[in-house]
Amino acid sequence: MIYARIAGTGSFLPGEPVTNDDLVARGIETSDQWIVDRTGIRTRYLAPPEMASSDLAREASVRAIEAAGLAPDDIDLIIVATSTPDCIFPSTAALLQSKLGIRNGAAAFDVQAVCSGFVYGLTIAEKFIRSGSHKRALVVGAEVFSRILDWSDRGTCVLFGDGAGAVVLEASDTPGVLAGALHADGSHHPILCVPGNVAAGQVVGDPFLRMDGQAVFKFAVKVLGDVALEVLGQAGLGADAVDWLIPHQANVRIIQATAKRIGVPMEKVITTVDRHGNTSAASIPLALDLAVRDGRIRPGQRLVVEGVGGGFTWGAVLLQF
Repeated sequence: MIYARIAGTGSFLPGEPVTNDDLVARGIETSDQWIVDRTGIRTRYLAPPEMASSDLAREASVRAIEAAGLAPDDIDLIIVATSTPDCIFPSTAALLQSKLGIRNGAAAFDVQAVCSGFVYGLTIAEKFIRSGSHKRALVVGAEVFSRILDWSDRGTCVLFGDGAGAVVLEASDTPGVLAGALHADGSHHPILCVPGNVAAGQVVGDPFLRMDGQAVFKFAVKVLGDVALEVLGQAGLGADAVDWLIPHQANVRIIQATAKRIGVPMEKVITTVDRHGNTSAASIPLALDLAVRDGRIRPGQRLVVEGVGGGFTWGAVLLQF
């Protein structure tokens, strides 16, 4: 039997942290207390104009590949989850492949599931590996959300940041991915979306992120709780079997409410939203890599990673690290 396990993790945040007070100094009508009280966010990172999602992805990927003890050409599948690609095409995954110097013909494609993108990518990669068609997959979440923010809208612009996280998933004789579930309901798309596009060389519609915060909160807490219990149920386990919950890092209140609904104490929840804000598809692998490198996550532990994002999409994966 072929299974899939995480062999290495990596992450990257561009530049220096931008504090809440820094945003106030830039003219945004808000305050550090207002942001922290409502979201838990204290800093975020903003990529410079010359840095694209594929550049952030490269830095995170190099670290993940090195952590796995591999060389770039050992990778035979590249999946990049992003809502802020470098361009319409080619895919950010193909551009990442080039920047990593991978010349072995590895398959490369993007996944667009917004903040659930990394969970979607991880689940897809696991299927490829278990089929026997591929041996080592690079799964990346990379975003430059600062490019799609309306900086006059304090309800959204203070929430998001830029970053990338990556894992190497490889074939193994022992299980690593124990269970997974993916879902979507497109009828909820108006409460979180970027409703614009490009046609005939012009932006058509609204090119900025728009969100109904209260509606998103209610929806996120429900589905994150449901999907975490779903994957635990698939494995015949209860919440007490979870060593670490790694949710999408959007808002500390969502994280707290979700953990309570699942029955996981906050002492077992990896929380990094205070450091980098909502980095969409990058948030889960960023949090995962931090906890691996600081020693909290150890071999043999069980992790639930889960995300919810515009679409609406949501999903979770139960891992044996």
